Amino acid sequence: MAVKGNNITILGAGIGGLTAAIALARRGARVTVLEQAPELAEVGAGIQITPNATAVFEALELGRRIRKIGIALESVVLRDYRRGRRVVNLDMTAPRHDNPNPYLLIHRADLIALLAASAKRYGVTLLLGKTVTGVAIGFDQATLPVEDGPQRTTKYLIGADGIRSLTRQSLNTRGKPDFTGQIAWRATVDARYLPVYDMPAQANVWMGPGRHLVTYPLRGGRLINVVGIQERDTWASEGWNHPDDPANLQAAFADWAPEIRRLLSVCENVHLWGLFAHPVAGTWSQSGAVILGDAAHPTLPFLAQGANMAIEDAWVLAEEMDAHDDVQDAYAAYHKRRAARVRRIVRASRGNARIYHLASPLLRLAAHQAMRTGSRYFPERMVGRFDWLYGHDVTAGR
Repeated sequence: MAVKGNNITILGAGIGGLTAAIALARRGARVTVLEQAPELAEVGAGIQITPNATAVFEALELGRRIRKIGIALESVVLRDYRRGRRVVNLDMTAPRHDNPNPYLLIHRADLIALLAASAKRYGVTLLLGKTVTGVAIGFDQATLPVEDGPQRTTKYLIGADGIRSLTRQSLNTRGKPDFTGQIAWRATVDARYLPVYDMPAQANVWMGPGRHLVTYPLRGGRLINVVGIQERDTWASEGWNHPDDPANLQAAFADWAPEIRRLLSVCENVHLWGLFAHPVAGTWSQSGAVILGDAAHPTLPFLAQGANMAIEDAWVLAEEMDAHDDVQDAYAAYHKRRAARVRRIVRASRGNARIYHLASPLLRLAAHQAMRTGSRYFPERMVGRFDWLYGHDVTAGR
């Protein structure tokens, strides 16, 4: 369809939607983004942008700016929950794959602000406070009823509208997600409240029975990002923005290492959400409408790939839309390039938490000793376990 001069509407101004807007606008499309939030103000949280996604930002000429707001990850340290004893140290500075782009720790709000500013520089129209109440896909256009405003129509619609995607619902019979038996908390802590000096650029994964906790620095070490996962029978609502009492997070990890108890004692604003497994969408497009990111393939957070997959999707979709005369051929090519990879990532993410949550002390001891032995004698194998993931570069050619 050669996107130059075509009007394209994107539903959702998250990381995937804004990346797609930039990628399309750079190719000459006239892009409008509809976002229901009245302002692009993310609840404070960290995000990991892995080399497979920073490759996209390099191709979009945003690499320098992204690196400026992020911290380049140097290592991932797996620790025992009780004493904080190091089990494995994974050096992330010397990857075995061929992708030279960095692994960055970024505050989500900083990334959203950077992408929004870049989109505006390329002429993208951002319309905030536009609550779309449905998506009706017709033969030659999609219709979007808007709350408290006139409905909009568009020939080309990209649904980047997340796990509750209206676009996905219009394309697929809505399936009920399955509660995984896990809930998650997230918070950020001001490092001034902690006895932290020269905080290393590392992510710590504290592993315990039925629980794990991840910490890493943000904004030059001024903040510490905290994500805690717990297995339990009662479920919490899905979504990122449900406030919770910090005492609940503290109680869940009350018998953990002293440094964890100290960290959680100064958490003031905590958010809770339930972790649900969603199937990858069976249908990704119809007529002029298509979906990307969580709208197409929601994933659990245990590989930190939700946003990274959306960023990859955005590049591939823009590239295929610009390369084909017929939009259906473009969408088919996009799906072909993405489907197998995202399915593999979704599967790998589901399995990753089991390694962290071993309940049996003997089994946990044996597993941790196996990890230590592997990292000592086969470090390349330990670090290279996810080379297939981080080494992939969607910008390297169709």
